[in-house]
Amino acid sequence: MPESNIDMKALSAAAQACVTKMRAKGVNEACIRTFLHQHKMISSGETGAIPDSAIEPIEKLDSLDGLNVQCENAILESTVVLKLNGGLGTGMGLHDAKTLLEVKDGKTFLDFTALQVEYLRKNCSSGLRFMLMNSFSTSASTKDFLKKHYPWLYSVFDTEVELMQNQVPKILQDTLEPAVWSKDPACEWAPPGHGDIYTALYGSGKLQELLKQGYRYMFVSNGDNLGATVDSRILAYMNDHDVDFLMEVCNRTESDKKGGHLARQVTKVPGGDGEQEREKTTLLLRESAQCPEEDMESFQDIHKYSFFNTNNLWISLPALMETMEKHGGTLPLPVIRNEKTVDPSDAKSPKVFQLETAMGAAIAMFEHASAIVVPRSRFAPVKTCADLLALRSDAYVITPDSRLVLDEHCHGRPPVVDLDSKHYKLMKGFSKLVERGVPSLVHCKHVSVKGLVQFTAMNVLKGNVKIENPDAENPYVIPDGTVLENTTASPTPA
Repeated sequence: MPESNIDMKALSAAAQACVTKMRAKGVNEACIRTFLHQHKMISSGETGAIPDSAIEPIEKLDSLDGLNVQCENAILESTVVLKLNGGLGTGMGLHDAKTLLEVKDGKTFLDFTALQVEYLRKNCSSGLRFMLMNSFSTSASTKDFLKKHYPWLYSVFDTEVELMQNQVPKILQDTLEPAVWSKDPACEWAPPGHGDIYTALYGSGKLQELLKQGYRYMFVSNGDNLGATVDSRILAYMNDHDVDFLMEVCNRTESDKKGGHLARQVTKVPGGDGEQEREKTTLLLRESAQCPEEDMESFQDIHKYSFFNTNNLWISLPALMETMEKHGGTLPLPVIRNEKTVDPSDAKSPKVFQLETAMGAAIAMFEHASAIVVPRSRFAPVKTCADLLALRSDAYVITPDSRLVLDEHCHGRPPVVDLDSKHYKLMKGFSKLVERGVPSLVHCKHVSVKGLVQFTAMNVLKGNVKIENPDAENPYVIPDGTVLENTTASPTPA
């Protein structure tokens, strides 16, 4: 996109400084234009709040289990699978690509993803395209991993596989100018959230390239969600109903009530050729940060707002191109303003905003958008060490197509795992918890662990189990063969 398309004179001094800094860094013009839209929203005091009065609940959606359609092979051949691979998993104490973390049977997230793609190419569509959206923090290690284990992906890493996430400047909270931190200039930049996928595709020319090569659909999901893979029924549904953007959602449970939900917004739009105004219904996402305090009780009502976004998204590439062109090569998504310090390791460093967007918010940008209810088997993310314990246990099984899904004995509900954050928030502590093995959780509803504990592979947990160790120095090693069922367990006093 040519520089002349941005009128520098119309920008504030702070915005001009951001543009200058981004161009010096080599950031593409699509990303700069998108960032300027967000900067303008922040400078105008826009909060992004969505009150209850502005939206309506969604009562019913079609479900994947109710579909009895299959798509033609030609549609599969024109599909791109993209996994988000930009996160480091710092919340779990990781310093490398989160997808390189071992998940089950000695395999990493990236192992399972590569095996899923291999299965699909052999059994469904030899032309299925695979991509990873990497960040500058994950690109090198991901490339090295593929070189060692999956040379068939490594050989096309630069030309086909990698989509690089953009970088944007952190801005000072008081002036909205780009932050400067000479102690570590890398701290001045941040990834703009997974909503950047659209800008990255367009600004890099990859979107245009895919369209020229005949690709029509893209399936996007989180790199840590091993339940998400191509389902031809969804592609057939999109094709048959002319859907441009489809979001997979699950029914909210009590454990989901603090997360965002799907809703609809009805607005009046002018009629054509002198006709009366008509109603337009738009699907949208509301995150907790966008909910006014007075509406929080309603926000957490899982019976009123019944569906949440799995971040498994299906996108019509021609429609994406058309929508972005309509907005000057951008997708003006709601901005998420994260308050941080410019150096995360220095609480006294200048306070900044990191501007981000969420890719699911794009559902409001498409005229023909829809959502479909999917089973929990398509949603198995790992955000915490507690999630990882469940996934490593026998509550999850590996399917022939290398997905990780709940064992049938779990009846669609994963075990709820609550680990003492003092000891098990980070992988270093978690590794000690399971260094002797992972317990059986297939018949466990809820387990909480407080204090220093060590499981073995010969432990079985059933029903609701609490494990508590008041000893701050010596771990409670649960003996081999122990079956804990609907009980509270503690070490026997010496």
